[in-house]
Amino acid sequence: MIAAAKAGVLNIEKLEAMTSVCSVGLDMIVVPGDTKPEVLSAIIADEAAIGMVNTKTTAVRIIPAIGKDIGDTLEFGGLLGSGPVMRLNKNESPAKFIARGGRIPAPLQSLKN
Repeated sequence: MIAAAKAGVLNIEKLEAMTSVCSVGLDMIVVPGDTKPEVLSAIIADEAAIGMVNTKTTAVRIIPAIGKDIGDTLEFGGLLGSGPVMRLNKNESPAKFIARGGRIPAPLQSLKN
């Protein structure tokens, strides 16, 4: 997956789509360090909504790499390896949506995990 992400074949949108059918979230995804908090919040909200709609537990570990930009690599060290800094869609800001607040309920399936 790292090779596909470095080649630009695997992007954040495809990872989110895969979450809805076969995954449990986004794990160790590296994004540019200048990513705005509302963008990070929107990614987390997307994953929470996918989990709620599909009645499964989802999680997000997204890592803003301070001082790094798209295409750079962030070394985690040791057994954790490394990850490429992935491009995020910056065409529209989710700030207005995130500012609305609210709550996404946990899926009932999470009570069985």
